[in-house]
Amino acid sequence: MNNSREILSMNLKYYRQKYNLSQEKFAEKVGSNLVYINELENCKRKPTIEMLDKIAEGMNKNIDRKLKMTASDLLKYDKTHRTTFNRIYERK
Repeated sequence: MNNSREILSMNLKYYRQKYNLSQEKFAEKVGSNLVYINELENCKRKPTIEMLDKIAEGMNKNIDRKLKMTASDLLKYDKTHRTTFNRIYERK
């Protein structure tokens, strides 16, 4: 894993799975939109530093206040963040 986009993708998927959030709910909580989060998770978009800050801040405020996430944390490789991701359905 040597590409920062791949690392970001892996970390976003990991945290969404950890907190059982769909891309839509995750985007809402971090102040983004579904398309943008989907493109980040699929390595199709380069995030700006400002957006990484916004995602990290949104995760800290709206997902888990104990995280103390920073933009640089989103780009750190952690082999334990690999996921076998299943689709999360929130509509009932």
